[in-house]
Amino acid sequence: MKNLSHFYINGQWVSPEKPNDFIVENPSNERQIGIISLGTTVDVDKAVTAARNAFNHYGFSSREERIALLEKLLSAYMNRYDEMAQAISQEMGAPIDFATAAQADCGRGHIQTALDALKNYEFQHTSGNATITHEPIGVCGFITPWNWPINQIVCKVAPALATGCTVVLKPSEIAPLSAHVFAKIIDDAGFPAGVFNLVNGDGMGVGSAISSHQDIDMVSFTGSTRAGSLISKSAADTVKRVALELGGKSPNIIFDDVDLEAIVTKGVIGCMENTGQSCNAPTRMLVQESVYDDAVKIATQVANNIKVDSADKPGNHIGPLVSKAHFDKVQSMIKEAIESGATLSAGGLGKPEGFELGHFTKPTIFSNVNNKMNIAQDEVFGPVLVIIPFKDEQEAITLANDSPYGLAAYINTPDETKASRVARQMRAGMVRINWASHHYTSPFGGYKQSGNGREWGTYGFDDYLEIKATSR
Repeated sequence: MKNLSHFYINGQWVSPEKPNDFIVENPSNERQIGIISLGTTVDVDKAVTAARNAFNHYGFSSREERIALLEKLLSAYMNRYDEMAQAISQEMGAPIDFATAAQADCGRGHIQTALDALKNYEFQHTSGNATITHEPIGVCGFITPWNWPINQIVCKVAPALATGCTVVLKPSEIAPLSAHVFAKIIDDAGFPAGVFNLVNGDGMGVGSAISSHQDIDMVSFTGSTRAGSLISKSAADTVKRVALELGGKSPNIIFDDVDLEAIVTKGVIGCMENTGQSCNAPTRMLVQESVYDDAVKIATQVANNIKVDSADKPGNHIGPLVSKAHFDKVQSMIKEAIESGATLSAGGLGKPEGFELGHFTKPTIFSNVNNKMNIAQDEVFGPVLVIIPFKDEQEAITLANDSPYGLAAYINTPDETKASRVARQMRAGMVRINWASHHYTSPFGGYKQSGNGREWGTYGFDDYLEIKATSR
């Protein structure tokens, strides 16, 4: 079992002010794999002081200096790439092949994209008689989740470092291993002391201390909409900038002119990937009435063929949910959906056969779902898909937008004119037509209760920059 009780503050691994042990569990087998300490406001104060002192120098560093550091960071990341993939697999249950190919690659991808953006970003230009300068906002507090742990750390940290900001990070206490590996990578790369700081803790303790801290200039949070709202309220007294990437219940519109088997299969797999623990997962499949029954049959067969297994095993399968508490939440939502009258077409309550240990859940599909049902409106964050029929294009648009969320939307039709017309009317931050890829250079974020601001690529720089006009 790994002892990860130290924090990374001012370029050193230091003991917490007051030890408060928290056990880290492997969700595949429920074994204890690590111990962290939950920090206090005193630990946060130390980290913020280090970040503030470092900003006095790093905030005025040159583009060339930051490029050199990010190049070293990318090299250091690749040197620990396998270590990162193993950490992610163990802490949150991503199957090792998926952790290696997808989860760990996010760290590489975001460092590389921030580095490329930095080389060409226009930090200064002239407008009339004024020089317009984009300057680093200062000390940034990051509160990140467990579901794509290094993705959400690096898509914040890389642009912050690229623009000249300094950082205090609180990763998820449930999945902190990858954050510790990343702190070692920062140290390997030789960033100046205090530029990056890591303090473990929970939301009520360290998270609240970061969001309300008077010497933190902006907060970026990824997680639930409920927690995002609380962070905004906590940050309001100090009028700091708040960037939020929150929940989703993304529609996947399937018209009757598609290759139904191929598109439905992609939709089911897209929902179940990462065991459904992705905010942008296509969890509401909207299918045109004329092919609805066939789509349900195809989706049911696909779900029944999805393999569930331990995260340490190679192969194409989904792993466990991240924790017992999250397993219980997903189970309660499945139970409520059954009781509300939705048709259980695949999966259901309980664990898959042969899995007594671990937080494994059956890939589950509900059909004959009304969009007003809780299972169609609330984010499950598990391998649960609802399939809803629609009559025509206008009803598809209405159903797709009938959600408190607006993170992503998926549109499937070979009719490019129709696809563009529907995409224009989606109230969502990201629209994917016929399963086109969403690249690291594209903005990531949503409308409505899915948050504010955008991450990834050049668009991710904006949250970390202030604008100054100097008139002459």
